[in-house]
Amino acid sequence: MSKGQGTGARPSYTGHTLMENRNGRLVNADLTLATGTAECDAAIDMATDLKSGATLRADKGYDTREFVDVLRFLDVTLDVTPHVAQNLKRPGGSAIDGRTTRHAGYEISQRVRKQEEEPFGWAKQIGGLRQTKFRGLTRVRQDFLRVMAAYNLVRIRNLLPEAAR
Repeated sequence: MSKGQGTGARPSYTGHTLMENRNGRLVNADLTLATGTAECDAAIDMATDLKSGATLRADKGYDTREFVDVLRFLDVTLDVTPHVAQNLKRPGGSAIDGRTTRHAGYEISQRVRKQEEEPFGWAKQIGGLRQTKFRGLTRVRQDFLRVMAAYNLVRIRNLLPEAAR
């Protein structure tokens, strides 16, 4: 992956998390090599583990016909509803239509969407993931999962009442 035009390519990784809406706890995390489709592929893999009736919230980068169609196919078998942010500026328009946007749950999902980025900010500032100390997918994945587990523990501690701390 390269940071821009004219810069050299170097090995990069992409972290993926699956968060539950109510308390902002992470329920799944993974790290993959950065490819053009790594985010969507990881989201689909994580969606197959969701229980029936779940919603999958994602940002504008996931608003592609292929991704939404796969989730809607999963919707038939697993009852997973895609709550992907609409990217109205892309050619061809958004893949998310009125079937999804008309529900109040979709609006709530979009309002709390910033919660998804909090674990990554915490991991970079406190967890030491701004620059990895390891080489190789296996070791970097282990470090990523360790930091995300620590984030979950901190999140759970902050959800407890003051007297229980």
